[in-house]
Amino acid sequence: MVSKELIMRVMANQHAKDLESGMPRNIDDRWLSTRQVVVISGVRRCGKSYFLRQIRKKNNEKDYYFRFDDERLINFSVEDFETLDICFSELYGEQHTYFFDEIQNIEGWELYVRRLYNEGAKVYVTGSNAKMLSREMGTHLSGIHIPIELYPFSFAEYLQLKDININKKDFYTTAGAALLAKHLKTYMLSGGFPAYLQGEPDDYISALYQSIIYRDVLQRNNITNGREVLELMHFLASNAAKRHSYASLAKVIGVKHSDTVKHYIQCVEETYLLSQLLKYNASVKTQEASIKKIYLIDNAIIRLVGFNPTDNLGPLLENLIFVELKRRGKDIFYHANGNECDFIVRTGTRITQCIQVTISLADESTRKRQVAGLASAAKTYGTTDNTIITLDDDRISVEDNNIRIVPAWRWLLE
Repeated sequence: MVSKELIMRVMANQHAKDLESGMPRNIDDRWLSTRQVVVISGVRRCGKSYFLRQIRKKNNEKDYYFRFDDERLINFSVEDFETLDICFSELYGEQHTYFFDEIQNIEGWELYVRRLYNEGAKVYVTGSNAKMLSREMGTHLSGIHIPIELYPFSFAEYLQLKDININKKDFYTTAGAALLAKHLKTYMLSGGFPAYLQGEPDDYISALYQSIIYRDVLQRNNITNGREVLELMHFLASNAAKRHSYASLAKVIGVKHSDTVKHYIQCVEETYLLSQLLKYNASVKTQEASIKKIYLIDNAIIRLVGFNPTDNLGPLLENLIFVELKRRGKDIFYHANGNECDFIVRTGTRITQCIQVTISLADESTRKRQVAGLASAAKTYGTTDNTIITLDDDRISVEDNNIRIVPAWRWLLE
């Protein structure tokens, strides 16, 4: 437990520093009007706290804010929520809208939030652990919450942050296309973490990565062999967008059992640092048993954590497209049946879209391979929405008229 005086001091300090709300991000008015608990989750430092501040600015009641990611609150427990209520009331008077940042650090928090909801309060919470949030949503908050996944800045948000104004006519002029292609290549290398884009050095990304690994992966899951996890992550960051089996990864880091690797990857996945993409199959059991493709949450992590030659842009482009598909809420898989298609999109029970990603189609052998993979997937699932995304060219034609070729910058801004 913590003292009332400490909670008061932390609360006052947090409010005194609570000035900047960052670059505006899209906020759906329905999140403000609904009675349901709004749950904002995502990787650390992707902008959840600023996003929460922007939501607060839109509310008449905005003072009941508390951030739990504070070392002074290490002994805060579920019993202290009652004291927190008293502190809110004494400092800011009676209000009925609550904003809790990184609340997943407190065991049993969902019981408190459920009580507030039952008493008629409106609650917004943020968290950085996918499994913990999903588990608690499925128990005490089932049916009364809206989940929102926040990601590092998209390409459109990157352009907005850099004050680069783009309109539709720029899509069709030579100068406009060249400018967008140039900025896309910069974005591909820098990624979308807001503070890093605003001038923080490479050490910022390294420190963020280390913090996630040590605090959210090793400590939270009581993993004692940090070397194995670090070696695994270095290999995956060096081989992003490739297929890996747990058994092959076990050999890479020198562990006996593939289940150990599976556990490590699942623990990292809970932090949003990486994602596994399954091979599509009508059988869920077969999907789960398939070899996975691994993607990371941001290209800056790939570039600074793994070993990646600067001219090896293919994995960075594919990783960027994967993250954008996730940001758009797509249900995605990969296709492999002799030929491979990078992404297929499922809508309901049907595959509705096939996407192939490549740096360029100028090389004939590359073009044939990419078209064959996309055509194989299109034929298998009967799709008419089939796209090849390239780094910057859309002038090369292919024989199949059902295939659209689009530069990545255009696709990202559509």
